[in-house]
Amino acid sequence: MSTQPTLIRSVSRALSLLDAVGSAARPVPAKSLARQTGVPLPTAYHLLRTLVHEGYLRRTEAGYVLGDRADALAGRATPSVVQVSRSHQVLQHLHDELHAAAYLSVLDDGEIRLVDVVDSPEAPRTDLWVGFHDAAHATALGKAVLSTLPEQTRREYVETHELADLTRHTVTDRRVLLHELRSLSEYAMDREEYAVGTACVAVPVPSTTFSAAVAVSVPATSLRRVIDRRQALRRAARLIAYAGPDGQ
Repeated sequence: MSTQPTLIRSVSRALSLLDAVGSAARPVPAKSLARQTGVPLPTAYHLLRTLVHEGYLRRTEAGYVLGDRADALAGRATPSVVQVSRSHQVLQHLHDELHAAAYLSVLDDGEIRLVDVVDSPEAPRTDLWVGFHDAAHATALGKAVLSTLPEQTRREYVETHELADLTRHTVTDRRVLLHELRSLSEYAMDREEYAVGTACVAVPVPSTTFSAAVAVSVPATSLRRVIDRRQALRRAARLIAYAGPDGQ
């Protein structure tokens, strides 16, 4: 005869909230967490306050993100370095300043991952129909992150990832792509390489402890406007770098 383990419901609910936050690419509001997990909203608020108090979550204006204790338990160095809660406000300002969707991407365990996006009905995000694992070569964000890597590491990434042909503008020749990455200086561009009609400009985050990039996307016809104001992107990248250990 098997015996069922004794479960503490509040612990199970707290863990479900923690898991929902950890699975999200951006800060998650309490109401959204309650809806995703099925935890009643009053209970969710109580558990979220407890998780914040204990350091497993952090509360930001946009919602909840993982705290330092959760990152330490999971061994997730990159998310703890690039704190979503700190970078979100930088992206919001960049979005408002350039009237464009703003993005932050990081290199996490050898893969380029989208961490946060700030957009609006007037400046919507690009339809992310292909994940960064399969499309870093076709995005300004991916190119900017790859440009920060040592030559051998960058070459290994390019050689071990398929260069999918997403549009007629996508670079699928590894030699051409590696040459482009070596030649990048101030910023990276995506001229309709990921999505027809959309252009993107990205700037690497100037950090010696993590690889990341900040970008904005606009209609392809507005690309020159963003390039002319690329100083705003560079400023945002520096602010995000300061949010990491180098700037604390």
